[in-house]
Amino acid sequence: MNPARLAFRVLRLDGRARTSTILTAVGVAIATGLVLLLVSLPFATKARAERSGWQEIDYDAKGSAMLIEHGSDYTGDKEITRIDVASTVDNIALPPGVPRFPRPGEVLVSPALFERMHALPASQLADRFPGKIAGTLDDRALKYPDQMVALVGHAPDEMPADAYQVPGFQTADNAGVDPLLGLLSGVGVVVLIVPSLVLVASSSRLTAARRERRLAALRLAGATPGQVTGIVAAETGIAAAAGALLGLAVSPLLQRLATFVPWDGGTWLPSDFALPAALTVALVLAMPLLVLAAAVLGLRRVVRNPVGAVSAHTPKPLRAWRLLALPVAGGFFTYAVSSDSPSTTMVLFGLLLVVGSAVVVGPWITYAVGRVFTRLWRNPSGLLAGRRLLDDPRGAYRASAGVVLAVFIGSMALVLLPSFSGMAGGGGTFRDSVMEVSASPERAGEITAQANDRLARYGQQSRAFEVGEADLTSVNGSHAYALVLPCAQAPALLRIEVSCASGPAVYSTRNLSGYRVGGVPFAPGVPMKSLRPLDSDATLPAIIDPGALPPGVVPEDAYVAASTAGSDPETVRTALTVGAESVYSRDVHLAVQQNELADLRRVTVIGLVAAAVLAGCSAAIATAGSVLDRRRTFGALMAAGTPVRVLSRALRAEAALPALAATIGAGVAGMLVGLGLFGLSGGEAGVVLTPWLLAPVVLGAGVAVLAASVCTPALNRVRAEPLADE
Repeated sequence: MNPARLAFRVLRLDGRARTSTILTAVGVAIATGLVLLLVSLPFATKARAERSGWQEIDYDAKGSAMLIEHGSDYTGDKEITRIDVASTVDNIALPPGVPRFPRPGEVLVSPALFERMHALPASQLADRFPGKIAGTLDDRALKYPDQMVALVGHAPDEMPADAYQVPGFQTADNAGVDPLLGLLSGVGVVVLIVPSLVLVASSSRLTAARRERRLAALRLAGATPGQVTGIVAAETGIAAAAGALLGLAVSPLLQRLATFVPWDGGTWLPSDFALPAALTVALVLAMPLLVLAAAVLGLRRVVRNPVGAVSAHTPKPLRAWRLLALPVAGGFFTYAVSSDSPSTTMVLFGLLLVVGSAVVVGPWITYAVGRVFTRLWRNPSGLLAGRRLLDDPRGAYRASAGVVLAVFIGSMALVLLPSFSGMAGGGGTFRDSVMEVSASPERAGEITAQANDRLARYGQQSRAFEVGEADLTSVNGSHAYALVLPCAQAPALLRIEVSCASGPAVYSTRNLSGYRVGGVPFAPGVPMKSLRPLDSDATLPAIIDPGALPPGVVPEDAYVAASTAGSDPETVRTALTVGAESVYSRDVHLAVQQNELADLRRVTVIGLVAAAVLAGCSAAIATAGSVLDRRRTFGALMAAGTPVRVLSRALRAEAALPALAATIGAGVAGMLVGLGLFGLSGGEAGVVLTPWLLAPVVLGAGVAVLAASVCTPALNRVRAEPLADE
């Protein structure tokens, strides 16, 4: 008996077997495609880092062939990476995508920055890069296709004194994986592949009862356990192998679609998602092997007791020890996230245990719901649903397994996203309308004069001011800092309210008696006044009029600040730009935070939609398979006069009520896991819990009921077919 030939004969003669095989292949294809895409994400971030590694400074490198300074600039809410360089030798090794080393007075720009420079007036962008554009960088030198990069050439004596001396551009050896997206891809593999495998299991159950009877008959006719296992392996292997190859074939399409999803400022190159050939082969082979292993393990009853399989004896009731799986998995996950140095592998393994515990606990919950049905309900549909849940809780839970996992993912996301949003804000002590650049006290005056000259030339009413920063030390050794500027300028620049004295004074949110500035006490009689921060983002303890500084004390650091009120913000930014020093403003700080949150929301929505679709499909297929598995029972009930609507209500009840009970538990578990994952972020803000946490439970129950609606067409098909077919 050739197992492969027999499997093809079954597929040729049995329409339901063909349907089950096709759906199984589709499920395996989805799982394979998702695995290949999710596993490729860390490789994609590393490919990005390898391309853009030259834009960073290798602080550990020893050499003096080149001077380099790195900074960030912005146009609107788009970041510009600026690298100022000067060569001290004749030849510098160039990274891929950089056509040549810029000479003094030359600038190499990326195509996106080139277009932006020509779309805006020179005072809003191009004047920040003195010199002529000598060439463009291609995609091999960019982190993402639309990245804005400027490589500015200087003579060695034009570089700042604090520029770094390096032997050349940093190589790709130091490139690493984006830790956040690496973690998200691991979470995605755990929480999306399980629903995909549930879809595969639901598809294979469409002909489970008929297959068991066929295999049991073969065993009773003399087939060995090995022969029966070979037949099932051949039947399942055809679908699994075809699905894995189909998933491999569609993975380039999924990767192409992924290139349009922005992350960390931009999109991707198609080549970013390339996986090593050995890993691709391993993943493509692993998916069919998992499906085959599950199918072979499901043969235990037929192999050991073919008579029991034919007579469909009622299985033994489930034991309450199954409930221990969830606290054990939860305890391991809690240990993984609360350790001093959490390991990503341990956290993901703990998450996998929590997700897997649902498979153990879910059938017992289904069994418990069935006991409630049979004890409290007395209408026909309720009793029929209760008996089904008691007789086959594993099969009944299968219909809601995908929905439960989708609810778990949704609850976890609705804890993390509002909590991350609650961490947003801040941005320092300067007002929203103020831009400032950090400078040394020696250069602050020069930068201020240059900025004011540019602002006047551009016709802007804004003016730049020098702001010092001094260290305050108390008698007991505690430290604070103070900004040094005339009090009259402070309300326009800082997030404070203050009433200025008629002469030099010190203004503070605390009592500064006994404090020293720069190690020197304040002169006797210097007035001490109070100031009030406008909000919690203003963390400034004190401001000091320059005339109130002790003789000989100078600020340790300095800023050059200008308010954009009444002026064009981009022009003010251009006026303040000096070399690679970054111009900071609170609106950019908040925009960066919102872009990061948008990345998380986008990835979460994509994951939730995928999980919901997989859950709905698996629930619908499992419900249809449940009807087809019990064709004899339903056929006999309908032949005895039971209305189809009663059977439909029973099927909807047996699908919806266990799903509701399980989804409530999944919602709670997802919330607790979300709390654990949020703790890994190290955020000082508290967790934000919103009423939207109930949405996944409500939607999950709705999806289960909607998926159960396929039972009526399935029952009508049973009624239309003669029972003799069975």
